[in-house]
Amino acid sequence: MALLGIFISALAPLFLPFLKVPIKGNWNLYQTDASLFYITYGLLGLCVFAYFLRKVSLYQLSTKIYLLWCALGFVAVYFKINNYFGMKFVDNLLSVTLHLKWGWFFLFAGAFVLVLSVKKSTVDLEKNVKEVG
Repeated sequence: MALLGIFISALAPLFLPFLKVPIKGNWNLYQTDASLFYITYGLLGLCVFAYFLRKVSLYQLSTKIYLLWCALGFVAVYFKINNYFGMKFVDNLLSVTLHLKWGWFFLFAGAFVLVLSVKKSTVDLEKNVKEVG
């Protein structure tokens, strides 16, 4: 399940539309904001690194950070569209012409799959001690 989340999270920012710009067409995450793109892939790289090292606690932490980063990126792009110039008339005109697209859904879907791919295990110490001793 983790590999599916990594696959979705890796392909969504590259190939899916995140923003519709009237004259230029659909933009992926890199065209929307390059720094958001690089940080997203950096955090995804941390998730992959922790997954292949089999560090469960680091993997859980990094997937939660990745999910929070995706939510922060969505909010940042939304507010940037609605408050770009600081003038109400121009910002309203801009927010009417720019539209968020369905690529955000797959970015969040990949992040949720990553978070849900590892369950927190509880160990019953008394049961293990009785089995050993």
